[in-house]
Amino acid sequence: MKILFFGDSITDAGWVRNGEGAYVYGFGYVREIAGELLDRNPEKYQIINSGVCGNRIVDLYSRIKLNVWEKHPDVLTILVGVNDIWHEVLSQNGVDILRFEKIYDMLIEDTKKVLPNTKIILLEPFVLPGYATKEHFDEFNKVRDYAKVVEKLAKKWGAYFVPLQAEFDKASKKHPASCYLYDGVHPDVAGAKLIAKEWLKCFDENFN
Repeated sequence: MKILFFGDSITDAGWVRNGEGAYVYGFGYVREIAGELLDRNPEKYQIINSGVCGNRIVDLYSRIKLNVWEKHPDVLTILVGVNDIWHEVLSQNGVDILRFEKIYDMLIEDTKKVLPNTKIILLEPFVLPGYATKEHFDEFNKVRDYAKVVEKLAKKWGAYFVPLQAEFDKASKKHPASCYLYDGVHPDVAGAKLIAKEWLKCFDENFN
């Protein structure tokens, strides 16, 4: 089973292009998932990290043919959303929510035409207060509205939706938010583990 993860720096997490062994997974949630699945059966699963730092939904759409369609995954996981806001905060080059929905919808529709047998998992984008988000947290917190779009599209296209924001909110009430998202956006080890745990829950309920 070929499982491909498509997204921004949260997915990328430093994976090494043309690397070997564990280096191809990065140090984030993809590595956590790969470790679990390959421990179960190293011959059954092929895990591909196709995250690229800084990507917005428009960037995912621009590279989906080469980085997804040409690889013909059995399962495609997508995580995107926070950069569509962050780029607006930093350089007025973000993606507003209406455009985000339009392009995400087109991305899924086109993927289903090209890869009709590929199962799609949509991860909910998330944010917490942190040194990268606190100054403009009202803007960053709009990711919750983008998350509603992702859930809506999952329902529309029969994809699997994995909620994450509530889990991060719950975790950050027990321990400092920086234990999970070290800057408010990017997962630390515990945050990567949290994402992997929720993904694996969806995977085990629907694919095994």
